[in-house]
Amino acid sequence: MNRVQVVAVAVFAAAIGALAAAPAQAAAPAVRVIPISYRAHDGLSRRAYVILPAWYGPTLHPPIPLVISPHGRGVGAKLNIRRWGRLPAVGGFAVINPEGQGRALTLFSWGDPGEISDLARMPEIAEHALPWLHVDRQRVYAFGGSMGGQETLLLVARFPHLLAGAAAFDAPTNMAARYRAFVHLPLGAGLQRLARDEIGGTPANDPRGYALRSPVDCARKIAFSGVPLQIWWSTRDRIVTDERDESGLLYRLIKRLNPDAPVSEFVGDWAHTTEMKSHGYLPYALFRFGLMPPRPGPPPEGRFFV
Repeated sequence: MNRVQVVAVAVFAAAIGALAAAPAQAAAPAVRVIPISYRAHDGLSRRAYVILPAWYGPTLHPPIPLVISPHGRGVGAKLNIRRWGRLPAVGGFAVINPEGQGRALTLFSWGDPGEISDLARMPEIAEHALPWLHVDRQRVYAFGGSMGGQETLLLVARFPHLLAGAAAFDAPTNMAARYRAFVHLPLGAGLQRLARDEIGGTPANDPRGYALRSPVDCARKIAFSGVPLQIWWSTRDRIVTDERDESGLLYRLIKRLNPDAPVSEFVGDWAHTTEMKSHGYLPYALFRFGLMPPRPGPPPEGRFFV
């Protein structure tokens, strides 16, 4: 083999090596998830998972928008991470997924006032755990589905100055009504028992406890909070089966109390919380708050009203 052939073989080998390396580079994760610990309102240690663009870290950490994302009933914070996919990298924002803690239960906090106070502390909790993280305090949002949507709405009602916007997906808004509706769901008797354990009784013997956890009872506060709010619900929800009288009712109450309230309603026929996913309408909901490039909204058959 002469010198020209040797050089040609070397160049060919280098090209093959570069092609082999390309998929590995393309497969590099767009985001990273960092687990942190925090002390809940009752002193218990709980976990939260911070999703960040992969480039963001100790050496490159400009102020970044933060989305607080409480999880749904019984599913936990880790499962909530999956909803976000690579969206934080595309939009350049962070998400914190807290484990949460209710009065008595963790996965079934159902809007406990202590849990809502913990959610309001998430920007400070994240920055304390990750000293290089700089949260843009003018761009803190809350996004949650199902029970997480319920807690998002209660966060709007009680800590409006914290939030630049919020989106609640298929949220229950009346805990007394939910307690009664549980009997029609699989394992409904068990859900009622969990609700009694968490809230402290039944709607009949503890109406105030249920009202404290019901966004419809905070409708006036939400209506005049000034927080831009998206309320998403489905006509075919088989978990919160009476959404017209849950999220739909809350929207109507808000508009009746304050016609100028910055609230938008989106009504479709999706399965429970499937719209709150990276391949669903979550990118569009984020786009409406300037957290993503333009994305298409629900199609005409999935009616939406603004």
